[in-house]
Amino acid sequence: MEQRNERMLIETTRHRIAGTITLASEGYRSRVSDLLNAPDRDFLSLTDVTIEVLDHDGPGTRHAFMAVSRRHIIFAIPAGDAPSTL
Repeated sequence: MEQRNERMLIETTRHRIAGTITLASEGYRSRVSDLLNAPDRDFLSLTDVTIEVLDHDGPGTRHAFMAVSRRHIIFAIPAGDAPSTL
């Protein structure tokens, strides 16, 4: 199965997270909404991650990998649609 990477901006109640997700290039699971609504997944896997604590001054931290619990996500958008703040 061919795959593609997409930069995402995710926000939880306490954090703003920017990272890369892997999606199928077409068909099932080729959309972000497919990944967020998949009943067999409790976590979203991200690579090349930057995490900022909301309401906290200072730089964010960088990580090669992170798994985010879907139930903690308030919103998720493609980073190309968001103003760059990271």
